[in-house]
Amino acid sequence: MAEDEDLDLTQWPRRATFDFYRDFEQPFFSICTRVDVAALKPALAQLDNGSHTATITLACHYLALQLANRMAPFRYRLLNGRVRVMAAVHASTTVLRADDSFGFAYLRHDSNYTRFAAHGAAALAAARVAEPAFEPRVGDAALLHFTTLPWLHFTSFGHARQSARHRGVADSVPKFAFGRIDADPTGGAQRWLPMQVDVHHALMDGVHVGRFVQAFEAAMREPLPWLQGGAVP
Repeated sequence: MAEDEDLDLTQWPRRATFDFYRDFEQPFFSICTRVDVAALKPALAQLDNGSHTATITLACHYLALQLANRMAPFRYRLLNGRVRVMAAVHASTTVLRADDSFGFAYLRHDSNYTRFAAHGAAALAAARVAEPAFEPRVGDAALLHFTTLPWLHFTSFGHARQSARHRGVADSVPKFAFGRIDADPTGGAQRWLPMQVDVHHALMDGVHVGRFVQAFEAAMREPLPWLQGGAVP
């Protein structure tokens, strides 16, 4: 199994960019887009076989995790002035509870979607219970932070952000938001998912986020091979 390691900054083409942005008071940049997910629901129906764990929410998290683990900049973290490359990253996602509070579910990266969905469904169910108490994993760098807003179709989104002094942890974790899926307003077959991506500019640039979004779009055009664990680009 691979282990976390430090990035060799002396060989990094982005070293000057890293040095420029690393100490910004607000070093994150954000994009908001929409992705056609019309092919996802029929793919999940074909895959489910009565298990009822193959949900659109879990599939979106799964695909985002698969891509982030393939794209090294999404595994870079700023730790004590060094760039640490996480061997793998997992997901922390918000879960609404019956009393309108929320908790966090932690979804482990797994290349097998069936296993991921089964474990993820159990984690989501556990997080809907008011106990244990609200305990975010502050300082866990091997995460991606997710939130979902199924009540609205947004065109812009901003995350709450801790200061660098909060519990002594500098935040460099990429953050994602998914919104309500809407039918195409022109009557087309598309089903549009709003998606927001928020990343630390010392660790990556627009080209890296652009490649991620393009790959996510491509996966959503043909999601079944991903969900079946077959050969994918």
